[in-house]
Amino acid sequence: MIHYHIDTIPVWDALHKEDECLLCLLRRKTEHALVERYLGASVMAPNTRIQVNEKGFCPAHHKMLYEKQNRLGHALMMLSHLKQTQVAMKSLLNDLEGNSGGVRLLAKMKRGPESPQAQPLTKLTDTCILCDNLDETMRRHVFTLLHLWKTDSGFQQGFVQSKGVCLPDASLLLEMAGEHLSGKSLQDFRLVMARLLKENMQRLWGELEWFTLKFDYRNGDAPWHDSRDALERTITKLRGWSVGTDPGLD
Repeated sequence: MIHYHIDTIPVWDALHKEDECLLCLLRRKTEHALVERYLGASVMAPNTRIQVNEKGFCPAHHKMLYEKQNRLGHALMMLSHLKQTQVAMKSLLNDLEGNSGGVRLLAKMKRGPESPQAQPLTKLTDTCILCDNLDETMRRHVFTLLHLWKTDSGFQQGFVQSKGVCLPDASLLLEMAGEHLSGKSLQDFRLVMARLLKENMQRLWGELEWFTLKFDYRNGDAPWHDSRDALERTITKLRGWSVGTDPGLD
């Protein structure tokens, strides 16, 4: 049955969690799994090591790697990446050192990112192998979600009754829905997305408003209802998960 297909299980599990964004949950679980992978033995595989050496990691993913407290594994990856970066910088450094107009060159470099000396540095610092892997996996999860919507009435009903997704992931879903759905299936999906966004934003408005009103001494004895974590969940709905309980660690 499709419910037990290896690609559908994570999507079904995320739907059953009833979080503010099932795709944020999948994203964080994927990130943690990738961090463990890169700190594990798989990083010694030639193809993986080449990609790590070439692309490195962004600051956010360095933070996650560092927090795993495997400083030796982290340091060994950085040692290789540092060596690769030195090689990549060689021609740029030769250009800088060999330019006789040193002061004039520095002045030119401050004019903006269009500087020919700045572009190579930008290319060395705006790549992340983990981000690339994460984006690829998330697009596969979105494709699976849309496939389930089109082929599985049980999933469709569950999604209709869910809290939906955050605004950034709604954009991704609608973009890919236009590529993978058509006809009534696409029309129904767009209508459901619109309703979920409208209803859940309104729900969060009420919960967050009550959260703020609870700080009024007159409401001190009133119940919190579902508002204790309304701030964190509102942030998730508007911009994707960044604060509060990490959904990827449940």
